[in-house]
Amino acid sequence: MGRVMGDVVPTSPVVYEDPPHKELQGPACPCRSVRMRSGERHPAAALLSAESGGVAMEPAWRQQGRGRGRAQEGQGERPRPLQKDRPGVPAGRGEKTNPGPAKGESVQSKFEEIRRSNQAAAQRLVESRVSSSSSDEDNDDDDDDGDGQRGRILESTFTSYTSQTGGDASALTRTGQYLSDMFQSGALTCLICIASVKRTQPVWSCSGCFSLFHLPCIQKWARDSVFLISSATDEDFGQKQHPWPCPKCRTEYPPSATPNRYMCYCGKLQDPPADPWLVPHSCGSICQQELKPSCGHTCLLLCHPGPCPPCPKMVSVSCLCGKAKPLPRRCSNKSWSCQQQCGKLLGCKQHTCTQLCHTECPPCPRVSLQRCVCGRQTAERPCASPRWTCQQVCGAQLSCGNHTCEEVCHDGACPPCPRSVSRSCPCGKTKSSLPCTEEVLPCGDTCDRRLSCLKHTCSMRCHRGSCETCRQEVDKACRCGRHRKPMACHKEYLCDAKCPQTRNCQRHQCRRKCCPGNCPPCDQICGRTLGCRNHKCPSVCHQGSCYPCPETVPVRCSCGSSVLVVPCGRERSTKPPRCREPCRLPPSCHHRDGEPHRCHPGPCPPCARPCLLPLPGCCHACPQPCHDLVLVRSQQVQLAGPWEQPAEPTFMKKALPCPPCQVPIPTSCFGEHEVSPVPCHRQGRFSCGRACGRP
Repeated sequence: MGRVMGDVVPTSPVVYEDPPHKELQGPACPCRSVRMRSGERHPAAALLSAESGGVAMEPAWRQQGRGRGRAQEGQGERPRPLQKDRPGVPAGRGEKTNPGPAKGESVQSKFEEIRRSNQAAAQRLVESRVSSSSSDEDNDDDDDDGDGQRGRILESTFTSYTSQTGGDASALTRTGQYLSDMFQSGALTCLICIASVKRTQPVWSCSGCFSLFHLPCIQKWARDSVFLISSATDEDFGQKQHPWPCPKCRTEYPPSATPNRYMCYCGKLQDPPADPWLVPHSCGSICQQELKPSCGHTCLLLCHPGPCPPCPKMVSVSCLCGKAKPLPRRCSNKSWSCQQQCGKLLGCKQHTCTQLCHTECPPCPRVSLQRCVCGRQTAERPCASPRWTCQQVCGAQLSCGNHTCEEVCHDGACPPCPRSVSRSCPCGKTKSSLPCTEEVLPCGDTCDRRLSCLKHTCSMRCHRGSCETCRQEVDKACRCGRHRKPMACHKEYLCDAKCPQTRNCQRHQCRRKCCPGNCPPCDQICGRTLGCRNHKCPSVCHQGSCYPCPETVPVRCSCGSSVLVVPCGRERSTKPPRCREPCRLPPSCHHRDGEPHRCHPGPCPPCARPCLLPLPGCCHACPQPCHDLVLVRSQQVQLAGPWEQPAEPTFMKKALPCPPCQVPIPTSCFGEHEVSPVPCHRQGRFSCGRACGRP
């Protein structure tokens, strides 16, 4: 092999410098992207060539003259003699015997067996190298096959629905998006553990937002949610049945609805098998769930994720007002209007409805003269609200004949005089029946009504109006119960001690003055970093783990044509979506138009086209593969001693110069005796070694 221009990584294009007078370019090796010169063979190919000559396949320890105890057969040396045991006669130590033909055949058969095993190993090595070198083409073929299989699965899922709609699949957009996400790598993510949902893992689907969660994750979420609510609200811990919410849409479920089994989407089959020809986590049977809004029909799709599509059945229904004849309509869109005027009598009993065909008539929008409740005033009022009051005091004579009605505009008879019934003194101890024209005087006894403190009574004589505040001095305890102090009964005693207890978030202290122990909930913002490592929790400070980040992040391919929306935090571990658009990155070498290839993440593959740059000092072009950007091993640092460990080799991308021109040029010697091909970079006359012979 020629000398490599710098230490080059074997998987990158390599430029070799050939020895003089030998400019030959051999075929490319199938397992490495390097070019082999004529006369050189791959190590695996050398093993395969042993079928024509067995010496090439013979390992080093079996080669003649190189193993221990082996002699050269070509130099007249005999092999080591074997001792032959005979019954009754001991074999001598110096007795020599020749090996029989059976022994030679056994050695030859072992050699052939080893040669065949080595040949099979070499064949496997070559096949693995070739298959790894063409993995990109295989991936493209797999993508095409996967798209075809995905299309067949979706078609079989929608067949029973499209047969009812005549092939119209416009109502399946939302359900089809859920089905497409099931086949998209990295599109389905468990929002609890922020990990991908695989088709072989047991899952649970929310009935509100149809999000998928790992079954162990949602079980732990439900237990933790109920525990946190019970520990914060229950006086008798664990006695009440608290609901638990969905991590995404907050739909509440009772504790009895905590999932404990892995079911398919329609709930018919437990532990559905992973069938590659069905939608993941599906049982493959018809869904048959009741459609929403309820119409009496069931879903016709195969067991599927996401919401059920609108009902495709055909029903015969009349218009909204019921005047037109029934027409066949799609059940999901059966409401229709005949566009005729309604004409029904409105609630005001004066006007008719003028709107076009509809279900319920609205209130009358017209204005008419309406009397108030007492009938004194008349005003223009909407027909929809004919009852109104004029805000005038009635003033009619009561039945006693001494007083007037003090109620505001009312209908019907006035109430009886409030002073004509039995009345009592202000303290309520004595009762008397007096005419409505006379006032009841105080009785003169002690008032004894309960004061606002609810501990003491009023010590004044029977009086009109409210009692005064309690002014008795008592030994009063503060609200937290730590201190006592004599003071007026109507005043509240609050000490200056701050509460050291921790609030319900278990992070912050109460710090409220004279707290009685019922510390209020923490009102600070949580602010802890969420699991996505990009945002902080915006909720009020709470106990336990924070809710998952509600944000979503788009993951785009290199050209931006394909977009995959993933939960926030998954963009670092999610591979960009596959894109079938051509790569738009400019070439990194001097070739203006690079080899066409599909959009891909990361840098473009190395250019495999020939360099074709003009070589210096001649008119030829460089025939080597493009070497504008080649991985080259950097220089190793000299170790100070044997105690230091060598560092890992580092590589850098570097542009290598073109090798010297190797095109053979016919050149004559100094004496013009012969003409020989000389490499272009060594062009010039040479000496052939003969006698000159010129005069």
